[in-house]
Amino acid sequence: MTSTFELKVNGRAHRVQADENDLLLYVLRNDLDCKGVRFGCGAGHCGACTVWMDGRAVQSCDMPLWGTAGRELTTVEQLASDPVGTVVLDAFVSLQAAQCGYCINGILMSVTALLRRTTTPTEAELQETMHRHLCRCGAHARILKAIEAAAARLPAEGQP
Repeated sequence: MTSTFELKVNGRAHRVQADENDLLLYVLRNDLDCKGVRFGCGAGHCGACTVWMDGRAVQSCDMPLWGTAGRELTTVEQLASDPVGTVVLDAFVSLQAAQCGYCINGILMSVTALLRRTTTPTEAELQETMHRHLCRCGAHARILKAIEAAAARLPAEGQP
C-alpha cells in the first residue's frame, strides 16, 4: 500500500510516495536522484549501497522505508560537506585508493563514519568496517593506506 513518507536526506526534507516495505536504496536512487548510492548485491553483503542513518553506516539495500522514520539520512553526495569526509576523500584521491570505483562510495561512507567516532581505530574496528565491503578490484591495500593517512591527518580525540 502506497503512503506518503517524509524523509530527511542530506539535510533536506523530502516527501515521497512509496510502500512502507520499499527499500531505502531504491527510494534514494529513483525518487531522490541520489545516484552515488549503488546497487551491488541486494542482500546487504557488499556495502556498495552504504549510507548514514543518524551518522551510523547502514546498508540501504536491506533497509525498508518504514525503518527510516524520523532518522537523518546522509548519502555520499554530502560527504564533501563533512569535515572528516573531506579529509577521507583527499586521502583516497591522493593515494589512488580506488580502481574501478564501484564499491568506493560505500567504503567512503563507512570509513568516514568510523573516523568520526575515533581517529585511532583499532585493527578490530578497521576489520569490522571493511568486512562489510567487497572490492573485486583488489584495492584493499591502497584503501587501508588511505584510511591510515586520513586518520593521521585528523586531530586526536579530545583535541579541538
